Amino acid sequence: MIEVYSWATPNGHKVHIMLEECGLPYRVHAVDIGAGDQFAPEFLAISPNNKIPAIVDPDGPDGRPISMFESGAILLYLAAKTGKFLPADVRGKFEVLQWLMFQMGSVGPMLGQAHHFRLYAPEKIPYAIERYTNEAKRLYGVMNRQIARHRYIAGDEYTIADIAIFPWLRSWKNQGIDWNDYPHLKGWFDEIAARPAVQRGVEVLADRRKPLVDDKARETLFGTTQYRAR
Repeated sequence: MIEVYSWATPNGHKVHIMLEECGLPYRVHAVDIGAGDQFAPEFLAISPNNKIPAIVDPDGPDGRPISMFESGAILLYLAAKTGKFLPADVRGKFEVLQWLMFQMGSVGPMLGQAHHFRLYAPEKIPYAIERYTNEAKRLYGVMNRQIARHRYIAGDEYTIADIAIFPWLRSWKNQGIDWNDYPHLKGWFDEIAARPAVQRGVEVLADRRKPLVDDKARETLFGTTQYRAR
């Protein structure tokens, strides 16, 4: 039984979806990031960057427990463990890995900044809003062109690249996106959203998440709490 420490965010949902797609048994432990659960010593012991998700697999690759943090690394670990959603051939593997890195290095950070400045920042900064909204549109354009040539993000097979990217696009409206501008990507999005495992994955902890409307939650996520020495 894999122990999953997570919350209902795009990065959390990546791992929830992967576990559902692989059919692995898992147990979820809610880490309420608005309440500061991510700073608890027991969580920092498995996720030193105080970010969700993290997992503990009691049946690690050498028969001993292993803990993992960083959602992209967890996807790679689960793909290796199950032999699913990552091609075995070298060329196919690296085609997937480059798009996984695209998500980790661009889609997640840039769309996260778009969310922050469009929704959560205490003051509206036009330059920042325009900067990250335009970057979101650029990234959607990159993916739309890729999907115009292939059924899935990294080619013609469903892989961890699709699993990594999909949760971040669920908040397209908050990113200033008009789906009419990205018809190929919209078709891909609808196909992924219809997968039963994806539908189950995005429901994990969804009933626990609350809008970030109170000052304490905002300070915990975006204020000085993040920068205290631990």
